[in-house]
Amino acid sequence: MASTDITSDRKRPDRAAGPGDAKPDDLAGLEAGLDALDAVQIRRTPVREVLLSKVLPPVVAGALVLVIWELLVRAQITEVYKLPPPSAVWDSAREMWLKGTLLEVVWTSVSRGLLGFLLAVAIGTPLGLLVSRVKLVRAAIGPILSGLQSLPSVAWVAPAVIWLGLNNQMMFAVILLGAVPSIANGLVSGVDQVPPLFLRAGRTLGATGLRGTWHIVLPAALPGYLAGLKQGWAFSWRSLMAAEIIASSPDLGLGLGQLLENGRSNFDLPGIFLSILLILFVGIAIDLLVFSPLERWVLRSRGLLVKN
Repeated sequence: MASTDITSDRKRPDRAAGPGDAKPDDLAGLEAGLDALDAVQIRRTPVREVLLSKVLPPVVAGALVLVIWELLVRAQITEVYKLPPPSAVWDSAREMWLKGTLLEVVWTSVSRGLLGFLLAVAIGTPLGLLVSRVKLVRAAIGPILSGLQSLPSVAWVAPAVIWLGLNNQMMFAVILLGAVPSIANGLVSGVDQVPPLFLRAGRTLGATGLRGTWHIVLPAALPGYLAGLKQGWAFSWRSLMAAEIIASSPDLGLGLGQLLENGRSNFDLPGIFLSILLILFVGIAIDLLVFSPLERWVLRSRGLLVKN
């Protein structure tokens, strides 16, 4: 009878299982899982894999568009003067290349766009920080920035021409009015998404004022700020094209916008398509060469991107 009681007592759980009751295999598996979480392997993607995954798809898509374009022309869906064949656009580009004007036209617009964008960054960044950190300024300027961001930049071309004349200053003014609100609002949105715990931790460590802004706020708001920069470049490029199309002048030099307007004035549809393709190419190139690497760097620095 006593042995029966002893056996039942052994079967009865007198205490909850603790960490010491875990089997060695379970502990080894747990440690291996934690080690796997800590040791995130970041490796460089081979060039061949990059070409296959990132370069080949857009090239194939572009080739497919050209094939469909050529088929539509051969099927005579519409008149040739309304839809020129790709060969006519290529001949127009080849002619400009032989004259030595193709790269000059592209560089005229790209240099204006990049310089205007850098000026917009220099103005929009401190403005965004001021709006995001000072409640009174935010209440006064925040709605205006949102309104300016939704206002088409082409609306500023006419007053800019009257104020500044047909010169590069007018072009930069239109770019700034189109890009600064986007950059500032992007930074404001990024700062709003910074966890309050980061700010409290920074104040505890003595990072207040400008030090806190530089070491805590800006790094934490970097994803939103980068999105604002990307949108700001898009607004800069669109604003510049609108200004070049409307305010064309020999004194301004020949840019992509002027090239597009000249094609319209001369009923040169191959020239018009060439201008559109060059404008599109510049936008894609800036995104791939500048903003895509920045986005990958931000994601990798936060452990959100394993592969390059």
